[in-house]
Amino acid sequence: MTKKNQLKFVMVFCFAFMICEPSFAQAQVVYRKLAFKDEFNKSANSPVDSSKWTAEIGGQGWGNQELQYYTNSIENAYHDGNGSLVIKAIKLTQPLNLSCWYGPCQYTSARLITKGKFDQKYGKFEARIKIPRGQGMWGAFWMLGNDIDTVGWAACGEIDIMENIGREPTTVHGTVHGPGYSGANGIGAPFSLPNNPVFADDFHVYAAEWSENVIRFYVDKTLYKTITPSDLPANARWVFDHPHFLLLNFAIGGPWGGAPDNTSVFPNTMLIDYVRVYKR
Repeated sequence: MTKKNQLKFVMVFCFAFMICEPSFAQAQVVYRKLAFKDEFNKSANSPVDSSKWTAEIGGQGWGNQELQYYTNSIENAYHDGNGSLVIKAIKLTQPLNLSCWYGPCQYTSARLITKGKFDQKYGKFEARIKIPRGQGMWGAFWMLGNDIDTVGWAACGEIDIMENIGREPTTVHGTVHGPGYSGANGIGAPFSLPNNPVFADDFHVYAAEWSENVIRFYVDKTLYKTITPSDLPANARWVFDHPHFLLLNFAIGGPWGGAPDNTSVFPNTMLIDYVRVYKR
């Protein structure tokens, strides 16, 4: 084969490969510049990095009739000293003078956000997480539009990179929410690993690749759902065209997953090895 033909073969092969394997091209070529990271390598029992995260506070149900009161206490969010952030849900055995929407709070946990500290339009957003287990547990890694305070939810847009409810131990969900396709009408897909292992048994990498008019969801580099404006209901608006900030939280209860029962174990934890965001 002549040098000219060799070059032509390489060009054709590479072009075909990029078309047939878009997930590889996106991950390896487009989203390679690190824009944000937290490796959670601080000393044991140290608090979250306040330059990156804010702990939201309250027990008003968070739009889902959740049972926990979110605190900024180191008891609910701290570094374990082994390279992970711990978000711990605690069942209260004594009153802490915390009021929830249903009365005295029964649980505490943490909800961490990067709002006002980091947001980004488009890119690759990923985290390596060991999710909690058990009935009533609801761990999530997700994003909200940075205009939420002015336009409200769900007009701001919501991208749920990973959600798991404890009654589905072998399933995680990737979903988007916007005006006309929010709540139970969100657009997304469930995902289970081959042979249906329990997700809470190990760490897994949950990621979303987001570019103009497309969002792709991955678990451990496996692409399982692609969403574009054509997937929206008729006349619905694609609202994923502006920066979003990150959220990590561990909720308890809510209508989707249901309340804890006598099989649920407390305290319970969600471990986050890292969060990384890349841009083009």
